[in-house]
Amino acid sequence: MTESTKSATLTIDGTSYDLPIYSPTAGPDVLDIRKLYAQADVFTYDPGFTSTASCDSTITFIDGAKGELLHRGYPIDQLASKSHYLEVCFLLLYGYLPSAAVLEKFETTITRHTMIHEQMHYFFRGFRRDAHPMATMVGVVGAMSAFYHDSTDIADEMQREIATHRLIAKMPTIAAMAYKYSVGQPFVYPRNDLSYAANFLNMCFAVPAEEYHVDPIVARAMDRIFTLHADHEQNASTSTVRLASSSGANPFACIAAGIACLWGPAHGGANQACLEMLKQIGTPDRIPEYIARAKDKDDPFRLMGFGHRVYKNFDPRATVMKQSADEVLDLLGIEDNPTLQVAKELERQALEDPYFHDKKLFPNVDFYSGIILEAIGFPTSMFTPIFAVSRTVGWVSQWKEMIADPQNKIGRPRQLYLGETERDYVDIENR
Repeated sequence: MTESTKSATLTIDGTSYDLPIYSPTAGPDVLDIRKLYAQADVFTYDPGFTSTASCDSTITFIDGAKGELLHRGYPIDQLASKSHYLEVCFLLLYGYLPSAAVLEKFETTITRHTMIHEQMHYFFRGFRRDAHPMATMVGVVGAMSAFYHDSTDIADEMQREIATHRLIAKMPTIAAMAYKYSVGQPFVYPRNDLSYAANFLNMCFAVPAEEYHVDPIVARAMDRIFTLHADHEQNASTSTVRLASSSGANPFACIAAGIACLWGPAHGGANQACLEMLKQIGTPDRIPEYIARAKDKDDPFRLMGFGHRVYKNFDPRATVMKQSADEVLDLLGIEDNPTLQVAKELERQALEDPYFHDKKLFPNVDFYSGIILEAIGFPTSMFTPIFAVSRTVGWVSQWKEMIADPQNKIGRPRQLYLGETERDYVDIENR
């Protein structure tokens, strides 16, 4: 961390305390309150940690007001249009864009790690067939520490590197197996001759009875979905991974914790909720009715896929996702898909309505991603597992950064206690 060049003075009951202020390379200044409790015997109160920096990081920067998302300084729209997922993985992990030779070596390493331990196949059979794929993923990823003992020592840099490669490589295999198990089809082994995204699609949709061909446009759309969800700064699941890892837990347990957090409908399930809303609307002629409901503060209905907790302007990922939706639906011959028609007309009407413009409720990345995934053939139950596959590199990058940080300490949020004060126990016969 850089030295503080500014400070703020906090006065409590006539006593003043100087608090250092740090200036980041981008974003607002940060007030350092680490010594405040020791000096003044007070905590700060920030439910949801929305105004609290829990760490310093060099990985991802978001400017919600500008609608800007940068990975190691590179804008997400440039990465999504010019790069591909595994190159973005390398960038997030190591901080720079690799040469062709370095990237090829990295891709080969990831590809050679895609198979899972054969005994893990039996682990899947312990779940009910109707188990949600996310429930299966939480269990299987957490159990990886029982199969890969040689990459659980977080103090060993080489073991951390091996765990990183294994998680990025095996997560698509685990997600695809969770899907295959849920639909009663045999597992499909990974293929080293396919790209990361194409291999995932093949493991999900191929069957032994016939050959499955992965269309390059669909694979590209899948790769973009992975890329656009690769990392998103200190969101709920990433913070969960960091908090779990602060205790010294092994990497597989930490990533399983992130998957469990991502499962929440307010986080990883947003694109599913958006798709269900579009189907609820049904036809374009019903859009004015739902827009009116969304503007009615007494109506609990909300337009899913519009606005974002962080972005107070356009979500920079949404434009790329919309382009992919057009390409995939055109390829599959379903450009007249009723859900897509509702989505396009809803977007048009909402953007022309001063209410949404004034409140900066613009389409976000979830608005189109669900349409793409459904068009490819995924059920809504697989939307969040695919998000988990995408976000694994972000979780691992943040985990690696935290482990190497000399300021790392176990997470211990404080509280504003509003319960009973001390009272004496009353024997049961006297209550």
